[in-house]
Amino acid sequence: MLKWALIFALISLVAGLFGFTGIAAGAAGIAKILFFICVAVFLIFLVLGLLGIKALS
Repeated sequence: MLKWALIFALISLVAGLFGFTGIAAGAAGIAKILFFICVAVFLIFLVLGLLGIKALS
């Protein structure tokens, strides 16, 4: 999922360079949401790992 966040961030940069501000803003918003989801999932797995709970096995 982090790969998709980076792809949308790259789309945002390219669209911004070419003057497509609406597309750039939309892609940046999607990238931000995906990044926060990745961080939340990472923190959940980190806490579960510290508590000794196996999440995916």
